[in-house]
Amino acid sequence: MSRSLIRSIEIDSNIPKLTKAKIAALLAARFEKGFKGLADLPDPFDFHDMQRAVERIVQAIEEKEKIVVVGDYDVDGVVSSAIMEEFFELAEYPVEVVIPNRFKDGYGISPALLNRIDADVIITVDNGITAFEAADICKIRGIDLIITDHHTVAQTLPDAYAIINPKKAECSFAYPEICGAQVAWFLVGALKKRLGMDFEMSRFLDLLTLAIIADVMPLVSINRALVRKGLKIFCASTRPALEAIRTHLGKKRFAAADIGFSVAPRINSAGRMEDASEALRFLRSKNSGEANRYWLQLEEMNRLRRSIESKTMEEAMRMADPAAPIIVVGKEGWHEGVVGIVASRLVDRYGKPAIVLCMENGVAKGSGRSIGEVDLFSLLQMSERYLIRFGGHRMAAGLTLASKDLNAFRDEICNHAEKIDPSMFVSKEDVMGELPIDEIDWELMELIEHYEPYGEANNRPRFLIKDVQVLEARQIGANSDHLKLVLGNGRRLLQAIQFGFDKEIRRGELVTLTGVLQINEFNKKESIQFLVDKILP
Repeated sequence: MSRSLIRSIEIDSNIPKLTKAKIAALLAARFEKGFKGLADLPDPFDFHDMQRAVERIVQAIEEKEKIVVVGDYDVDGVVSSAIMEEFFELAEYPVEVVIPNRFKDGYGISPALLNRIDADVIITVDNGITAFEAADICKIRGIDLIITDHHTVAQTLPDAYAIINPKKAECSFAYPEICGAQVAWFLVGALKKRLGMDFEMSRFLDLLTLAIIADVMPLVSINRALVRKGLKIFCASTRPALEAIRTHLGKKRFAAADIGFSVAPRINSAGRMEDASEALRFLRSKNSGEANRYWLQLEEMNRLRRSIESKTMEEAMRMADPAAPIIVVGKEGWHEGVVGIVASRLVDRYGKPAIVLCMENGVAKGSGRSIGEVDLFSLLQMSERYLIRFGGHRMAAGLTLASKDLNAFRDEICNHAEKIDPSMFVSKEDVMGELPIDEIDWELMELIEHYEPYGEANNRPRFLIKDVQVLEARQIGANSDHLKLVLGNGRRLLQAIQFGFDKEIRRGELVTLTGVLQINEFNKKESIQFLVDKILP
């Protein structure tokens, strides 16, 4: 939560007092046009170039040509790769799946990656929309390049055989705000139809859900329908990888937040720290032994990632200029795999966009994250004279520039950001109202759960709880960095927890808090818990 929002809570005496009926009305208003269902999914052939791409892939299968799928190293790219690999396995056609190594190959289908690929047809998933040089190399080598991507499209497109991207001007697909794995899933649907194959497209929804949530897609419209169904499948899936996730996290019930905060970081850790192929092998595990082995590797990489991230965050905060409209920091020796996470942490800390860069051999490479309505991709476009390459979308982007240009780039992008209306920097997350703890019961939780999944564009209701007494307070966690509370008002008790707490709380204190309600599952028992994001003065 941004500091400006915290201040507004402290001084705003007009925050409404909530009842279950008021909460029900406010949540229903978000969907006044009704819910989209799976029956509302568009035809895959609504994508521009889908027909052309499908016919070329079918020709490659019929003529036994070599097909290579090129993915990406984040959750979206790994899931996209897993879906494509599983489809071709169902089609009983051998393909090679390649995920670039962040440190050796760079992002997406790069010239460096093409040096080790031999193919007749290359299909990219979750990347390729800015792969101009790679497309030219494919043309010279006689490789038909089919790009499937969802990132923002520049004014010109790579010279590829076919480009499937819902953000293309020529594309009539009704829902442009989808992730790369969804584009790949629709391609699979089109291929299934063209080849007359017999399987249910829902078989992929347990994986697809991971990508939609991890890539922070708006959980409205068809995204909501897919994730709602996908979470149910995820919780019952016999896929060895998902059985391992449920076992090791000790959970049977998974909400979107559980995927975003517990599952996605572990899958992402492989690409951040070593090689995303490890995450792909985990998702495609054939038995529980394989799945458990790969999960433990992901856990270890995630622990390492957290340690490096913590140190980098401390250094980045010392370098950041809190007065600047956008935080831009870079340093030699920072680990490329954590800069995106650190950028997100800086956004949370300062309530403004942030770009974090690691510098090596005269090149600065990193990631940016935005907030509110600030379009980070547009800011990069306006500053592109200093950039070697960049790509992404409104809320997140990757970029590369010469280290010597860092200061000039910072001045340029801050100059553009200063012209943006300050209201655009306000986080969309807001407090729905003041919630008396007497209103908190299983009936309220059932009401809140009805509007799951929560996430981007459908935020989980965030409440203000005022003047409750702290009956118990203890530090928990391996490093005693979390705070466990029991709160009460003389009539009812409420369990609460704050991760990474920032102030000491003593038994007997009266406190005011903001946060969200969740169902906590521990030792096969469920309880209502308030997840605290801020304890206010």
